[in-house]
Amino acid sequence: MLSLQIGHLALPTGLVLLFFSLCVAYGAAWWLRRYRQLPDAGPLVSDMLIAGLLAARLAFVLRWHEQYLAAPWSILNIRDGGFLAPAGIAAALAIAAWRCRRPAMAAMRRPLVISVASGALAWGVLSAGMGLAYDKPAALPAVALQALDGAPTTLAALAGGKPMVVNLWASWCPPCRREMPVLAAAQQARADIVFVYANQREDAAAASAFLDKSGVTLRNVVLDSEAALGKAAGSSALPTTLFYDAQGRLVDTHLGELSDASLASKLQKITPVP
Repeated sequence: MLSLQIGHLALPTGLVLLFFSLCVAYGAAWWLRRYRQLPDAGPLVSDMLIAGLLAARLAFVLRWHEQYLAAPWSILNIRDGGFLAPAGIAAALAIAAWRCRRPAMAAMRRPLVISVASGALAWGVLSAGMGLAYDKPAALPAVALQALDGAPTTLAALAGGKPMVVNLWASWCPPCRREMPVLAAAQQARADIVFVYANQREDAAAASAFLDKSGVTLRNVVLDSEAALGKAAGSSALPTTLFYDAQGRLVDTHLGELSDASLASKLQKITPVP
């Protein structure tokens, strides 16, 4: 499941899990301080969070520095999801170890370990529960799609045995419109990957009018009138991008706007390393 629907608001599952896990960690720190008279680990948890996020972003920017140098302002656009979790975890643990190294901070170690472990346990349990509740598709969804000219088609027919990127979009969606040039450039440069643009719940006239006005040239634009691809992926939010390998297996997903760097990081997962 990629997103959770709350009323008219669709929230990324990962963001919801992070928020809930942080609430559990801060709650544990508060309980230990109030009822066990232990030092308050909350501020140090906050320091670990900030250090982890900064390090994860910096590591991702350094890894894909060529893409960010072409558009330096995009470094600040964290909505592209460009974070390297291992670097963030390492930085958070390093901050904790550094701050707790002194004998005077020895009393902080126990509440900190309990608070962080509680948050991590909450993350693990919720992630496992959602994984059991939602089965990841083992193959390309057998969804009936329609080309702009009315011809029926499917993802399998479009893939032709190649890795595939499926972008779910709509003309009324601002981040969908912003990321279109990034996807169009990648489609032009990567003949080894099939890019499909599945319009959600709009008719051919609306989709064609948007494409004509935008000036973006796209191949493989199809209509998904029932948003069946989003339902199959467990996402009700737009844009959603799905990354399949040559065997039709769903390798990765991206919820929200793609940047050159975040798209490049996903594409490397579905193409063989030379």
